[in-house]
Amino acid sequence: MMISAEDLIDNEFLRQYELKVDDQLMKIEYASQDRKIFLTKLEIPEGIHSKKLEEEFLTIVLQHIAELNVSVVPTSPPIAKFIRGNRKYKRMLPVGVRI
Repeated sequence: MMISAEDLIDNEFLRQYELKVDDQLMKIEYASQDRKIFLTKLEIPEGIHSKKLEEEFLTIVLQHIAELNVSVVPTSPPIAKFIRGNRKYKRMLPVGVRI
């Protein structure tokens, strides 16, 4: 199961990043404020959920956010855990925020 950054949708109306896999919708809800994006909730349907797919989805979303040149504040435990385990994304945290 391959996913690609070209398939990522930033649904600004619903404030969530979306990616369809096998007709199922994965999403990360967010709120933005003062050049920061708060990643508040990760949802991957049980039928398609795997650790590898979750990591690929988070990587695509974080790369997209990096291109926007804004900071990331992960308030969702699985997203915070992913960033904690991947040093290259820690630099995206705002000054003073530790996870």
